[in-house]
Amino acid sequence: MGRMSANFIADGSETGSRLSVSEWWLEPNTLAPHVPNPHSHPEDHLFYVIEGEVSVQLEGTWHSAEAGTYIYIPGGTEHTFENRTASRSAFLSINNPGGFENAMPGIVDWFKQNAGS
Repeated sequence: MGRMSANFIADGSETGSRLSVSEWWLEPNTLAPHVPNPHSHPEDHLFYVIEGEVSVQLEGTWHSAEAGTYIYIPGGTEHTFENRTASRSAFLSINNPGGFENAMPGIVDWFKQNAGS
């Protein structure tokens, strides 16, 4: 997906739809990936940063999280994320309930169609 990639570690079908876990890698200086941006959805997120620093916008306010820290995003909260640093960053996204992964094929298709725009 352009300057970021995701790997789903556990999906809803493996957890009885209780949660999904994915790993996200953002190249240096990767701007917010979602359109429209910011966005919201009913699932809760917990972003646990495993490398570098991730900037997360919650309801219009930006927060930074470094490796070893997390940001909790309640379902329905407008949010987005980006890597504002010169180094690669990564986080685990734990989603409750599971099912977010079902939207990924459409998200990947959007990136393919809008690459470079």
